[in-house]
Amino acid sequence: MRDYLLMLFITAAVTVLLTGPVRKFAISIGVVPEVRARDVHREPTPRMGGTAMFGGLLAGLLVASHMPHLEEIFTQSSTPRALLSGATLIFLLGVLDDKWGVDALVKLGGQVLAAGVMVFQGLTILWLPVPGTDGIYLSDWQGTLLTVGLIVVSINAVNFVDGLDGLAAGTVGIAATAFFLYAYRLWYGYGIEAAASTTLISAIVAGMCLGFLVHNSHPARIFMGDSGSMLLGLVIAGCAVSVTGEVDPSLLNQSVDNTSGSAAMVPVYIPLLLPLSVIALPVADLVLAIVRRTWNGMSPFAADKGHLHHRLLQLGHSHRRAVLLMYFWSALFSFGIVAFSARGAKSWILYGIAFVCGVGLLLLLQPRYDFAITDLLTRMRLLPRRPRGRVVATGGKRTEDGDHHRPHADAGHRNG
Repeated sequence: MRDYLLMLFITAAVTVLLTGPVRKFAISIGVVPEVRARDVHREPTPRMGGTAMFGGLLAGLLVASHMPHLEEIFTQSSTPRALLSGATLIFLLGVLDDKWGVDALVKLGGQVLAAGVMVFQGLTILWLPVPGTDGIYLSDWQGTLLTVGLIVVSINAVNFVDGLDGLAAGTVGIAATAFFLYAYRLWYGYGIEAAASTTLISAIVAGMCLGFLVHNSHPARIFMGDSGSMLLGLVIAGCAVSVTGEVDPSLLNQSVDNTSGSAAMVPVYIPLLLPLSVIALPVADLVLAIVRRTWNGMSPFAADKGHLHHRLLQLGHSHRRAVLLMYFWSALFSFGIVAFSARGAKSWILYGIAFVCGVGLLLLLQPRYDFAITDLLTRMRLLPRRPRGRVVATGGKRTEDGDHHRPHADAGHRNG
């Protein structure tokens, strides 16, 4: 555990130190898009923050490759090499898009190419987890198609959710932390050494996100841009693929049967679907956006202001509160699945998750409750009536109907 935490902090430190110079460089070469009517931020903000995160990734892998307890990962597993190759390609594509803009179809082709390079170097899904069995093994072409599809969906899901300061980095960081706990448990809890590479990569991804959040939290001084969002989507998908590509399902099954009986197989196989669940919010946002735009006669790649985080702003949440709520749901989903995979009283875990969900719903609808209570007290003459119109909640602040500011009304996706 100590070595992995060291990798996390080294990656975070390098990312923090690189983000400042990267910001100055982005300003010097003009990667500072003008504020559009649909943008959330009000001041022109440089992009290309993904450059600092890519530097943190390189530093984490380089240091890990020279550490006594971690260097075996690089000789016994193809995951670090394959992940680095794909990350380099997707990072370069993102830099080109941040600077000059890249056509949507060209960008999609580049994403498929990066995923294909990873598959070519051995990072591919070999089996699918099915409770009660040793897993369903896939043919070469099935594994290739499924791997490429998962990586491309993950890349675009994270890209879609990158609409508020710190949202994408925090969401992926939470997912990576949950995945680290699960992979570490596979390795040390069940003695499955093949999970070591997944443990290392997830720790590095968490460090990348943590370091970038220092500069990207609201109000953000730099955006990650496509160079960062696509990079995060690729590496978190790489963690998913490495589990089902290197961990032998029969070995996992045997380990579980020897420790807690065959009935425990179900909770152990659930975390193998964790990579799909930790990006559930971005994927849901992606699917809803495609359906919404197609239904309205728009291109699926056209930008609009109907993302989940925009809905939160329209409910009356402030920028910071909307981001924290997205963090809340991501953490609940990710850590809830990890907790359910552990041995113990599953019913108490389910009750706890249900309770936390109820608390989350109350927080989600808090602005509406604030308005209803304020309106009721005003009608009862317990509060003075405002001179112009009723009181409404906008961006976490109560303003007048007649002249209230709407900083988020035209909010849009900063990556287009």
